[in-house]
Amino acid sequence: MHIVDDEEPVRKSLAFMLTMNGFAVKMHQSADAFLAFAPSVRKGILVTDLRMPEMSGVDLIRWLGDQKIRIPSIVITGHGDVPMAVEAMKAGALDFIEKPFEDSVIIEAIERASQQLSVLDAEADEINEVLERLQTLSERERQVLSAVVAGLPNKSIAYDLDISPRTVEVHRANVMAKMKAKNLPHLVRMALAAGFGPS
Repeated sequence: MHIVDDEEPVRKSLAFMLTMNGFAVKMHQSADAFLAFAPSVRKGILVTDLRMPEMSGVDLIRWLGDQKIRIPSIVITGHGDVPMAVEAMKAGALDFIEKPFEDSVIIEAIERASQQLSVLDAEADEINEVLERLQTLSERERQVLSAVVAGLPNKSIAYDLDISPRTVEVHRANVMAKMKAKNLPHLVRMALAAGFGPS
């Protein structure tokens, strides 16, 4: 659990309440302070204030998204309004909570974020499995897969790789088997999810 808030009393009060409710908490006095720490976060939840000097909570969440750092995030603010809430949600926040709030409100939001964390864990495990399967492909099979992901038909793949269409079919069948793909769309989805695409 990571709390990012430039107001020390708020930061400490929230951290104390969450600690008393069984959460392990780390405090950060600014978005910049958290940025240096963010890449090493594993299975964390972020609670950030909206208005902070230098970088706002929304900008922080947007930065995390741009860096592909997937941390379920909750925004808290003493100056909430609908446009700000919408902006926070668009940036990727799971919840937008106005101060002052009851302890139960933030705890329920954290529990929802924990469920999201479980989903992210499952997705990460799935991607790791796909990456392991990709490692079993030969160089030629990887070339064929890249062309398939690009949407090229067998004849084009054969021409580009200077092999026969029949050989392309054999490689595609091997790729499907090694990747444990149910069908072509499933194969493409797995490859894209793992960041494998046309070179």
